[in-house]
Amino acid sequence: MGKRLERMCSLVIAGAIAAGASGAAATAQGGTSTDAAFGPSNPFYAASTLPFQAPPFDKIKDADYQPAIEAGITQQMKETDAIANNPDAPTFDNTIVAMEKDGQLLTRVTLVFFGVTQANTNPTLQKVQELMTTKLTALQDSIYLNSKLFARVQTLYEKRSTLHLDAESMRLLEVDYREFVKAGAKLNDADKARLKKLNEEESVLSNTFTNKLLAGTKAAAYATTDKTKLAGLSDAQIEAAALAAKSRGQDGYVIPLQNTTQQPDLAIMSNRDARKALFDDSWTRTERDDANDTRATIARLAQVRAQKAALLGFPNYAAWALQDQMAKTPDAALKFMNDIVGPATAKAATEAKAIQALIDAQNKDTGNGMQAGGFQLRPWDWNFYAEQVRKAKYDLDEAQVKPYFELNRVLQDGVFYAAHELYGISFKERHDIPVYQPDVRVFEVFDTNSKPLALIYFDYYKRDNKDGGAWMSEFVQQSRLLGTLPVIYNVANFQKPAPGQPALISYEDVTTMFHEFGHGLHGMFANTVYPSLSGPNVPRDFVEFPSQFNEHWASYPMVFKHYAVNYKTGAPMPEELVAKLHKADKFNQGYKVTEALAAAELDMQWHLLPATAPLQNVDEFEKQALQKTHLDLATVPPRYRSSYFMHIWANGYAAGYYAYSWSEMLDDDAYQWFEDHGGLTRANGDRFRQMVLSKGNTEDLQSMYTKWLGSEPTTAPMMKYRGLTDDGGK
Repeated sequence: MGKRLERMCSLVIAGAIAAGASGAAATAQGGTSTDAAFGPSNPFYAASTLPFQAPPFDKIKDADYQPAIEAGITQQMKETDAIANNPDAPTFDNTIVAMEKDGQLLTRVTLVFFGVTQANTNPTLQKVQELMTTKLTALQDSIYLNSKLFARVQTLYEKRSTLHLDAESMRLLEVDYREFVKAGAKLNDADKARLKKLNEEESVLSNTFTNKLLAGTKAAAYATTDKTKLAGLSDAQIEAAALAAKSRGQDGYVIPLQNTTQQPDLAIMSNRDARKALFDDSWTRTERDDANDTRATIARLAQVRAQKAALLGFPNYAAWALQDQMAKTPDAALKFMNDIVGPATAKAATEAKAIQALIDAQNKDTGNGMQAGGFQLRPWDWNFYAEQVRKAKYDLDEAQVKPYFELNRVLQDGVFYAAHELYGISFKERHDIPVYQPDVRVFEVFDTNSKPLALIYFDYYKRDNKDGGAWMSEFVQQSRLLGTLPVIYNVANFQKPAPGQPALISYEDVTTMFHEFGHGLHGMFANTVYPSLSGPNVPRDFVEFPSQFNEHWASYPMVFKHYAVNYKTGAPMPEELVAKLHKADKFNQGYKVTEALAAAELDMQWHLLPATAPLQNVDEFEKQALQKTHLDLATVPPRYRSSYFMHIWANGYAAGYYAYSWSEMLDDDAYQWFEDHGGLTRANGDRFRQMVLSKGNTEDLQSMYTKWLGSEPTTAPMMKYRGLTDDGGK
């Protein structure tokens, strides 16, 4: 969304098995072997001896994951049974704390496994995922649907007022109880058996969707042998496209697809036929009636989720999913979105008129498919002509600014610098920590007292075997109970430069770096006893708040001038160009807000289906859903279509994509607080760290936020910073 363009921050934390029942999650996936294959020679057998217990990637082989996951499942089941069948009366220590401590082998291997399979997968690892999906789903069910275990949790919950627990322990007990109930612990045995089957089918379908999407996205990459089709791309970009083709064994040029509908190169490709072809490749990537077509998969997935919700006593999946979120109900989330639809689409319509006027004014055919105007604006034209409108309105060219955004300079003199000024932390690159892919870099993070705080990995370049988008997660979670410090990673999909060329990125990529590092700060500053409450283990509609808030510092003058320097000369960006860039910050916001809202509303409509609804025709459902929500704009497609919407079908955001906009309300309100209290200062940063970033899920998130802010959040700052009102802004 421009200043705060949503990115794929799937936060694998929510999808890996964390310690005990509180951390068990359905999206953990693995393989089928025997425990006999697992022993001391396996690198997951014991905690890593590397600093911070970092994964020993120099020792880990593909063949190590499956037996380690198998052994971890067996160990977890034995530990859970021991807790459930403990003859002693339930206490907080022998039940709740015991669950926090168990499953450490499975936690160790799955956190690494899912990090690698998302960022650097291969057919062997994909097969492991496919084989183990049902086993890990069954494990989750064996925990949450264990009647003896739930009885112990329920007993403690019902007498919680007499237990004299500290605040964090009380929060853990309450969270555990709600998670058991939400997972079906109160169902009778027959319904539990039915729920297990639905859970198993859902996890298989989700894994199938992921693999189809990865293959479909790779296969749908735009390819041409005609260099003239790439008119508008720089020499470096054309060279990168040639290298991408060569790496696939193809002639000519290849432009791999990113996860979103719109593709970055559409803003600069001057050949309209080529733009349309690239857009169509993106639009239909998983709708080609081939082995990678996801439509039948998601139609059944939506139906399974609706049936699960009904079994658990809810009218639809959204109602079930949102009960423990900040929004609480689908109606609250829908009202929030619907209140924004009108201003956003009105702004988008105004933007469309300006673009159409430019197209009409350029009515001439320049040949080779490069008609300059005289046609009706279509989605594949928007970014190309919006860029021209922006240039005309602000005299700003993307090519002018990219030389000032060299990736390493942005990281060290921008992202790290802002964190140092706000929180006093410092960074040192480590070359002795093994990585899972040669492009990955590792930094040790030091606290204000110079003591080690965390380890963070950066994996920024796009690969065909990497999921699209950008995200953060952890290889090791912080926990005072377990004595562990956080090991964080940030992943993105920036275009890797040709050998010898600098990694010049767009301003949008800059904000992506700040965004994902904001998630990283949430993990690095975690200071909780219990691992399942640590860092970003919070509801979806809060988890994006720290990351989106951190984006604001990308444009903060003191920070911006520190990193925005010419990669050749070292000269700072001229003040005139800086002014143009920031004036253009709100440009095209109607479009960007609308495309995100369309995706969020589409997600919600899928998950409002009742259990009685038949299998949906995906194309027709999508069309009707967008019409119903007044977001069926011919020129503004949803940021994700149903058929390639990874967030909701595989990454834990089902009925939760609204969370990005909801969190944006929180982050803009928070930034306004900083502005009103002196801006970027250590005092403000330390207060934010202490009251929010370090807390994880140890408090009610609404109360935590309002306590820090001093008031309830409102949409006014969001509307201002997004340029949807006329009351000024930055």
